[in-house]
Amino acid sequence: IKQRKSPELGMICSVTTIMTGAILHNTMSLPLLLSFLLLFASLSVATDDNTIKIGILHSLTGSLGPSETTLKDVVLALIKETNDAGGVLGKTLVPVVKDPGSCWPCFANEARELLTNDQVKVVFGCWTSISRKFVLPVFEELNGLLWYPVQYEGEECSRNIFYTGAAPNQQAIPAVDYLHGSLNKTKFVLLGTDYVYPRTTNNILDSYLRNALSIPSQDILTIYTPFGHSDFDTIIDEVKEFAGTEGKTAIVSTINGDANVYFYRTLAEKQISASEIPVVAFSVGEGELDPLPSSVLALLKDHLAAWNYFQSVNNTLNHEFVKKFQNFVGDSSRVFNDPMEAHYIGFNMWKQAVEQSGSFEVDVVRQALYGQKVRSLSGYDVRMNTNHHLSKPIMIGKIKGDSQFDIVYQTDPVPGAAWSPYINTPLPTADWTFPWVCGKCFTPSYNVTV
Repeated sequence: IKQRKSPELGMICSVTTIMTGAILHNTMSLPLLLSFLLLFASLSVATDDNTIKIGILHSLTGSLGPSETTLKDVVLALIKETNDAGGVLGKTLVPVVKDPGSCWPCFANEARELLTNDQVKVVFGCWTSISRKFVLPVFEELNGLLWYPVQYEGEECSRNIFYTGAAPNQQAIPAVDYLHGSLNKTKFVLLGTDYVYPRTTNNILDSYLRNALSIPSQDILTIYTPFGHSDFDTIIDEVKEFAGTEGKTAIVSTINGDANVYFYRTLAEKQISASEIPVVAFSVGEGELDPLPSSVLALLKDHLAAWNYFQSVNNTLNHEFVKKFQNFVGDSSRVFNDPMEAHYIGFNMWKQAVEQSGSFEVDVVRQALYGQKVRSLSGYDVRMNTNHHLSKPIMIGKIKGDSQFDIVYQTDPVPGAAWSPYINTPLPTADWTFPWVCGKCFTPSYNVTV
């Protein structure tokens, strides 16, 4: 067995090349193999007291590989930065990376592997709500801790998940308000990939449009496509027919994954300009635009995206960390997006809670997380609330001629709501502190007597 220093991760990695090669070629005797195994076990035991394992659960392959790989990279960069500064509570952080391959049941299998065999203390992972739904019962059963970094549909509040992406009141509702109030749009196309996040978000938006903005049902068109959908010609034609010539229509896109590339290429080919039918997207950021050629991006200019962060935010912390990340991956052109910033927030909140509580144990860290504040790359102090959602700023950006955005609207931090008032009557409470101690309830779990 040889050991080598890994400059990428800034930690000692065990490399078992001699033993592995010998086993594969049947050249190692059983006694010698046992000796190697005993030596390897002794090395592992010797270093266990000085290391803490961190789980990374992101698809590196499959349709969501391009989106999730960069999230894996940012967690590795944060781990290296932390280890270079001395670790956490004197411990070196060791990443354990799992690739579920864009396979929803595989997320659950890999999560169980991380929590049982690998015994990680925390996991940063998932992209789609389907993957989160698959791992949720595993984290609750084994009392693990998951940091979920992507905008989602709400309607969930698990004791074992911290949601660092936007809830609908921090993205979808403000985006529709912008289209209606600032751009005077009165007809809406709700276009999404056919799974839980778009369907639930669009249910909320449909209710909001009809009941809060008084948009008649006939002026709302809802369309769903499967994952990986590539033929948007017919859909764009249907949208154009629905829109007519009034200039009052906007598309609200919850398309996810690599289908976004085909959707935006079709928009460009059919020359659907932002002045004609603007698109506001909830799952398209710098990373999704980056593969598009400049000729296509030029035709997409001024279409919109709603997030809580854009790489174009102008502050020193943002510029410095993005540069540090680009140096880490060895690519000065690599873009930085909202879910990556969410992992930046989540990782630093977890680290602060561990350091303040003096423990890596989930139950202790969870209690220490409530009220934690982190200076985010967006330039705001974001706060973790007792419903496991952040208070974050809302931002809307216009696509520039490159893969970046001009920010045209932003707010101070807004608390994320786990449950939407537009589809929940009465509205449940989500609060994991005493006396409520619940993710969805209508009366406190504990009676308080004076």
